[in-house]
Amino acid sequence: MTPIVSIIMGSTSDLPVMEKAAGLLNDFHIPFEMNALSAHRTPEAVEAFAKNAAARGIKVIIAAAGMAAALPGVIAANTTLPVIGVPVKGSVLDGVDALYSIIQMPPGIPVATVAIDGAMNAAILAVQMLALGDEALAKALAEYKEGLKKKITKANEDLKEVKYEYKTN
Repeated sequence: MTPIVSIIMGSTSDLPVMEKAAGLLNDFHIPFEMNALSAHRTPEAVEAFAKNAAARGIKVIIAAAGMAAALPGVIAANTTLPVIGVPVKGSVLDGVDALYSIIQMPPGIPVATVAIDGAMNAAILAVQMLALGDEALAKALAEYKEGLKKKITKANEDLKEVKYEYKTN
């Protein structure tokens, strides 16, 4: 099946974070691809990827990067597709540098940005975008969200069964 979401990482060291996005896309049966491309080490390949993504059938790009985190912005500058940036922890600044780099895009070059190491939310955001034009996917997304609600409701009920009380000495 032709991929409609592309997960791009600045380095394969980002894979443990981005596997969460891949897992969620698999759960929704959304075909995707994963690649490691560096805005600094392979700039020509990143530009070619971004310029050709739509023609290959890609509808949403999830781009993860750490430190200077130029990858999501460079991709966004070279495509009209929505780009979701995932800042990755890993530097001495624990990903805050990557977060600032991704969210500080100039006017006209937006990158939707999730939390540091927020690959799961990036995938959910991609599903939400795709669901706008896919009724079956929209239904599956609604069921997923209902499942989240049921999970926390059950956790709250389970918590009430354990007797936690404030004790004074």
